[in-house]
Amino acid sequence: MASVPSPKILQFAVQSRSMSANYLLFSSPSQPWPCSQKLRNASLFPIIVKVSSKVKCLTESTDEDRLSESEAVDDDVDGVREDTKVHVKRPQRTASSSSDSLSLGIREPVYEVVEVKSNGVVSTRKINRRQLLKSSGLRPRDIRSIDPSLFLTNSMPSLLVREHAILLNLGSLRAITMQERVFIFDYNRKGGQAFIDTLLPRLNPRNLNGSPCMPFMIEAVEAALLSRVQRLEQRLMHIEPRVQGLLEVLPNRLTADILEQLRISKQTLVELSSRAGALRQMLLDLLEDPHEIRRICIMGKNCTLRRGNDDVECSVPLEKQIAEEEEEEIEMLLENYLQRCESCHGQSERLLDSAKEMEDSIAVNLSSRRLEVSRVELLLQVGAFCVAVGALIAGIFGMNLKSYLEEHVFAFWLTTAGIIVGAVMAFFLTYWYLRARKIL
Repeated sequence: MASVPSPKILQFAVQSRSMSANYLLFSSPSQPWPCSQKLRNASLFPIIVKVSSKVKCLTESTDEDRLSESEAVDDDVDGVREDTKVHVKRPQRTASSSSDSLSLGIREPVYEVVEVKSNGVVSTRKINRRQLLKSSGLRPRDIRSIDPSLFLTNSMPSLLVREHAILLNLGSLRAITMQERVFIFDYNRKGGQAFIDTLLPRLNPRNLNGSPCMPFMIEAVEAALLSRVQRLEQRLMHIEPRVQGLLEVLPNRLTADILEQLRISKQTLVELSSRAGALRQMLLDLLEDPHEIRRICIMGKNCTLRRGNDDVECSVPLEKQIAEEEEEEIEMLLENYLQRCESCHGQSERLLDSAKEMEDSIAVNLSSRRLEVSRVELLLQVGAFCVAVGALIAGIFGMNLKSYLEEHVFAFWLTTAGIIVGAVMAFFLTYWYLRARKIL
């Protein structure tokens, strides 16, 4: 039995990214295979196949076969289009998801702070928001009161007590005080520099002079209040002599330079009074809330506050006694700085009232001067009116019309004298009328 040669199938592994169709032409007249008899009598034509489809044996024998082939070709084209769409659409989806992830990626803010530890070691470090919240035990909304990027929205002074930290916002000083360290934001500003200069000497054991050492958090709070009040007092001491000198010179010496200095001094006093008043109100609110003071006292101790009456409960009686002593110390400390702040606020208010009174006096003085100028201007306008009437009469006689007065010798002198006398009489009559009506 003669061996039948195995059919050779021509198959291409075509890979294409384009939407164009792939054509496959094949013929094997020398070696017949099951479809060779049909292919001899049939014309060759291109067949559209899919990228991953199998090779098919199709002939053009009858009309039904042609119709079936056209339907198969249409189905294959649709399949190729669907496959191509799928393969094209997947990378777009991947690209869109990656772009969405990039667009939704929010960069976490990083703060550059100065860290002052309880032993007096000072270091500068960068810390992001998550590390800051983890190290201080704060909530994200607590950071808003000390965030340097929100300087315009949180300018009011505040002292917020939390479970493990105290947040200080005193003008240009923004800090987080904890049991063993303090983070200072915007340390290059005057408030941060003054706070560091006030806090570091307090942490030096040589400066204690045998006095009992207070907890680090209370030392930091007192240093912050002391630096803030001292800055207000220094500004008051600087502005007070200048305002006193201006009050002595005015209102006798009214010049543009003096008035400009008075305006600048008044603006400075308004700002100083506003800051001192805001700090005073913060201290008053803190003193009127003993719950916040007791939360400061029990911080770092095995103590809790009883609900209802806010009594301190400690597992160790000694810690309760220490907490009560610290509460008295904090109240005395706050009252001391409250008195200094009230003194600064009151003095600035008195100077501001004096400046306002001087401005009122200057306004009255200028009004009286303007009144005198207006009176002189009115008199000049009356005199100009009387002279204008005389000029009208002279203009009438200046017309080139015969009035037969030019033939008399004394007509010119009589007319001139009449005009002058009439103008003078009209001026005095108008003046008397204005004085009678109390206009002049």
